[in-house]
Amino acid sequence: MNKSRLTMLAAALAIFAPAPVACAQASGGASAEPQPLAPRLEFVFEEFVTLGAGIHPGATPFGERNIVPITGGVFSGPKIHGKVMSGGWDWQLGTSTGCFQLRADYMLQADDGAIINVVNKGTMCKSAGPDAKLYTAPVFEAPLGPHEWLNSGAYIGTLDSATFEGKPAVHIRFYQVK
Repeated sequence: MNKSRLTMLAAALAIFAPAPVACAQASGGASAEPQPLAPRLEFVFEEFVTLGAGIHPGATPFGERNIVPITGGVFSGPKIHGKVMSGGWDWQLGTSTGCFQLRADYMLQADDGAIINVVNKGTMCKSAGPDAKLYTAPVFEAPLGPHEWLNSGAYIGTLDSATFEGKPAVHIRFYQVK
C-alpha cells in the first residue's frame, strides 16, 4: 500500500473512531456526563363532569358506539377554577379487541368568564387487568390572556367514575408534564 493511501485510510479511521465510543455511551456504557432528569407531573386542576343518559347507536364497523352528553360540573386548581358548560359530548367506542376508547369535547368557563375548549382522549383495554387506570391525553384551547398557558405543553389526565350533586359524573385530574 502506498503512503498516500495509508494516510487516507488513517484519516478515515480517525473520523469514525469516536462513533463506537458515542454508541457505547448511548447504550448505557460508562459516561462522565449526567443523565437527563425524567419528566415529572405537576397538578393543574381537577373536574367533576356530570353526564346525561347515554345514547347507544349500536354496532359500527369500528365497534359498539355510545354517545354521552356532558351536562355540567365544576373544576378547580391552583391557578384556575370555574364551571363545566353543558353541551359537550363524550364519544365512546368499545372495540372487538376488548378496548374502550373515549373522545370527549366540551367547554369550561373560568370564573373570569374565559371559555376554554377541552378535547380529552383515552384508551383502556381489558388485557391491562381489572385494576387498570384510564389515562387520557387532553388538549386545551384557551383564549389569549390569563389562561393561555394551557395552550402549550403536554398533559396527562386520570379519569374515575363518580357522582356529583347526586348525578352520574366522572372525576378527572389533569397534570402537566414538566
